Amino acid sequence: MRRAAGVVCFAVLAAAPVPAIPARAEPAPVRLLGEQIVPHALSFDGTTIGGLSGIDYSPRTGEYVLISDDRSIRNPARYYTARIRVDERGVGPIGFTGTRPLRASDGGTYPPNAIDPEEIRIDPWTGDYLWTQEGDRSEQAVGDPSVRIARPDGGYLTDLPIPSNERMQPHSGPRGNGSLEGATYAAGGALVATSVEAPLLEDGPEASASSGALTRITVQARTGQLLAQYAYPLDPVFASGPGSNGVASLLADDPLDPTKYLVLERAFVEGVGTSVRIYRIDTTAATDVLDAPLAAARPVAKQLLVDLSTVGLPTVDNVEGMTWGPRLPTGERTLVLVSDDNFAPDQLTRIIALAVR
Repeated sequence: MRRAAGVVCFAVLAAAPVPAIPARAEPAPVRLLGEQIVPHALSFDGTTIGGLSGIDYSPRTGEYVLISDDRSIRNPARYYTARIRVDERGVGPIGFTGTRPLRASDGGTYPPNAIDPEEIRIDPWTGDYLWTQEGDRSEQAVGDPSVRIARPDGGYLTDLPIPSNERMQPHSGPRGNGSLEGATYAAGGALVATSVEAPLLEDGPEASASSGALTRITVQARTGQLLAQYAYPLDPVFASGPGSNGVASLLADDPLDPTKYLVLERAFVEGVGTSVRIYRIDTTAATDVLDAPLAAARPVAKQLLVDLSTVGLPTVDNVEGMTWGPRLPTGERTLVLVSDDNFAPDQLTRIIALAVR
């Protein structure tokens, strides 16, 4: 009887309703803080602001530096400095504080179409500027891309070496307008990492709606020594139609970690629009393909951090640059993005701020 009673008691307890415990929703890893739009063709210090394709933040000065991809057509190739309030309240007014032309090794400004600036970074050791330019592959000219160091006044200091496979050769090397775009300091400033926007000619076709593609990320010592190169797997283009996908910006995830980066993939399809996704990547287990083919190479590992179409922006524009901004009181880091309006009246220059857990 006791044994049976015990069984009955257990059955009753097992059948009793269990109060539901509300699930605790995990906060999103990335949330939108806000955005500010720079008026189209805004005039500043005798120049037209536009084509902003790279951005970096200086914790020492609290200022941002932004590079224009004007190929010295409207004004000499140049960069701007600005103060931008980024905090829990969102993005405040953008106050441009200065502009300087980027200068060639002879001290002069670059003539029209002689240079194609893309990314800019502040050297955490010296305060100098590292900037990339895409070079040229066209019927009119062929010129290698480059990684350049400039003083804060824009004066030329030096070029860092680039891998031989990133030089423009007749049937190999970077595609036109698909060359060196991303760059970042890593390992506390001891390393420089750069990214090629699209696959090299010898690395196969560009990404399409049906297939991704492989491009390359190079790591070198700040003194120039080339250390390694890794395959980066691009997503397929997000929609059918004439379009492309490529790496527009590269940023060290943890400034002290030499293996973790953020990669900004920017895709565009005519008649459809733009897609911007930011990935966290890890090079630890990737194959070193420095001056080697990509066949059988293990690419870097990648994990989606944020798709800009999911954070509440009214539209997704041609975002080309990103930087870590000031940390919030919540402990979150701010990720500040800039979009390139291509100097076109139907596109926008926008500063977008995200909070990243």
